[in-house]
Amino acid sequence: MMATLFEIRSARLLQASPDAGTMADRIEALLSGEGEVSGMMLAKEILSRYQAMDDAAKCEFFAYLAEHLDLDPDSVNAAIEAYRAGRSVETLHRLSRAAEPRRQELLRRLNQAPGATVWLVRMRRDLLRLMPQMTELGVIDADFQHLFSSWFNRGFLVLRQIDWSTPANILEKIIEYEAVHAINDWQELRRRLLPRDRRCFAFFHPAMPEEPLIFVEVALCRGIPGSVQVLLGEDREPLHDSEIDTAVFYSISNCQEGLKGISFGNLLIKQVVEELARDLPGLKSFVTLSPLPGLNRWLKEISSDHPELATLLSRIENGDTQAIADNRDWLRRLCVEYLLEGKRSDGLPYDPVARFHLANGALVHDVHTLADVSGNGWKQSSTMMVNYLYDLPLVSRNSERYSAAKAVSASRQLEQLLRKDRNRRRA
Repeated sequence: MMATLFEIRSARLLQASPDAGTMADRIEALLSGEGEVSGMMLAKEILSRYQAMDDAAKCEFFAYLAEHLDLDPDSVNAAIEAYRAGRSVETLHRLSRAAEPRRQELLRRLNQAPGATVWLVRMRRDLLRLMPQMTELGVIDADFQHLFSSWFNRGFLVLRQIDWSTPANILEKIIEYEAVHAINDWQELRRRLLPRDRRCFAFFHPAMPEEPLIFVEVALCRGIPGSVQVLLGEDREPLHDSEIDTAVFYSISNCQEGLKGISFGNLLIKQVVEELARDLPGLKSFVTLSPLPGLNRWLKEISSDHPELATLLSRIENGDTQAIADNRDWLRRLCVEYLLEGKRSDGLPYDPVARFHLANGALVHDVHTLADVSGNGWKQSSTMMVNYLYDLPLVSRNSERYSAAKAVSASRQLEQLLRKDRNRRRA
């Protein structure tokens, strides 16, 4: 029934000419054809038609892919039996073809069209948005992830520095995609890019040369900062290279929702560290100044058993800066407990930013109150922020410990703070 609806709707809404046929016809023609030029034209037409669809038509399009371009179980079983009976190049190829949904070949052939990669990334963005109402579409997402993990592997990524001379269309996207500390206007962007002690780096893909995939903003500092407002202050004086000893990664933003689950961040940080260490041999520390997006939610959960904490959180929710200053040590201890001991049911840390940096081999170095006094800082973490330290000789060891045993690496000062808090509670 879904296929019939799809064919009727696509014929009615999307026909380019009286003899163009339905979208289903064009998909089958693309999959069965061999000509490169005709295939490119068909791919371009299908993508153009897809872009004209409303959400209802896109749901029908995806439903068609899920139902009609899925695996054929009988063909898979026959290919398995043939390979079991005689292992050869021919039977292996037959098995490989049978075990791959036709959807994957469709996506490959669609990618022949000029500029198609961008549109396929946007197609997956649509799919992810529509999946909650049609969970059966998850099989299509598995195909996208399989292909994108190959198309966007490290060998294809290009690291570019973003500065004030970068073309305006890309700078506009940096403003648009900034996900951690909003960039409100061009003057604010200028303060993040132009001074000699500021850097920004982004990964690009050759098929998407004007679309950043992910970017990181870096502040070059003397010492490890504990306030993002001070870090980004309008009236600060830029440092000379000889004064700089610390690189601070204060914002990492993924730009393409359609590439969710395709990891670039760990590669980006490692390569940027190499770039900075080569250009500035005086650098001694590589740290972040990171948000704590899950802290307030966790504090509210545990406050049900602690009336005094509930009272404090009520004052904080009303913007009481003095409440934070008066309870600085207590809030720091709670934050350290959250980062080092707060675990999900799978044993991984509650905090998504912590999971990212710990998996990359960083350690939890320090936590700060009144570190982000923006509206978002109050809302998500009661103004608190955390430094993750990339101690280069220990990065591989920390990453392996986290991967193997879910062990959270932390600085000695924070481990001692947590230990003192435990002893205090036992007393």
